[in-house]
Amino acid sequence: MSLVLHWYVMQLADFHYDIPEKLIATTPPTVRGDARLLVLDRQSGTVSDRHYPDIVDYLGLGDVLIINDTKVIKARLITTKQTGGTRELVLVEKHGRSDDWHTHKVIYRRKLAVGDKLSVGADTLTVEELLDGGMAIIKSERDLLQIAEEHGSVPLPPYMRRDATPADIERYQTIFAREQGSVAAPTASLNMTEETLSRLRDKGIVVVYATLHVGLGTFLPIRVEDVTDHHMHKEYFEIPAVTVSAIRDAKAKGKRVVALGTTVTRTLEYAHEAILAGPPRDLSGEADIFMYPGYSFKIIDGLITNFHMPDSTVLMLTAAFAGWDKLKPAYEHAIDKSYRFFSYGDSMLIL
Repeated sequence: MSLVLHWYVMQLADFHYDIPEKLIATTPPTVRGDARLLVLDRQSGTVSDRHYPDIVDYLGLGDVLIINDTKVIKARLITTKQTGGTRELVLVEKHGRSDDWHTHKVIYRRKLAVGDKLSVGADTLTVEELLDGGMAIIKSERDLLQIAEEHGSVPLPPYMRRDATPADIERYQTIFAREQGSVAAPTASLNMTEETLSRLRDKGIVVVYATLHVGLGTFLPIRVEDVTDHHMHKEYFEIPAVTVSAIRDAKAKGKRVVALGTTVTRTLEYAHEAILAGPPRDLSGEADIFMYPGYSFKIIDGLITNFHMPDSTVLMLTAAFAGWDKLKPAYEHAIDKSYRFFSYGDSMLIL
């Protein structure tokens, strides 16, 4: 069962806003990091219009920035049945330190049956089992990660309404992606550049990493009106001992812990007890924490994030941190000033 934090009843309609379609970024900026930055003071509600590299101006000596180093796999596979029809499969994100990439879960479109043989390149995939929710288990003689790398495409968010291009292989991936396993990007990191990271380190900001493999569940709509009835999907995470130590050191010295993205936030807040207690150690597990206004944050003091879709769990998380009474006017300001929204869009810094 998901860890849902019940404080008081909130309705899905409370987190709706209207976004002009022209402000939805369906392609990345021409140059990575050439993005705007809306800075929100969550105490006063004051907003400032800046540019993404200006993040450096807001963080100080000893502050800790935590980054998700997961790597997006080319999880979307177009396969061919023996009868000649095509079937689209999307590999499910990695769960655990050593997933079985020869027998693995997929999301499928159109009808499948147990025993179906699906061809992709020179490889044959066999449907082993059909599961609920449009999912199946498939078997392959060869590593599915390798097959995906050779024949797959980037599973872009549905709202982009387009197929991935060769450019998306680079741009729907962060510059520090290391550990394969995500089927969606930790999109708050897409605007981060080596230059900005270097300037942060030069200023004395401590940059450390955690891993959370982002699943397609991040795009699933909330289907209940009472948001407290929503159950989050589970996502596998790892937090190295060095990151745990950096967080504790910052807390002890009165410095800030800043999460680069909602994926990092979910990871840290889910694991907060283990982070703050006992000797620093490597941590791992399955995070399914659902945060919305009323939640009391235990780890993070700042958040760098995107502009999120209406009615989404990530918007609710951001509203929990900033306060919806502060965040909603900030979104209205962003719309008025023609910021670019969603995965390939502009960024927010909330302190």
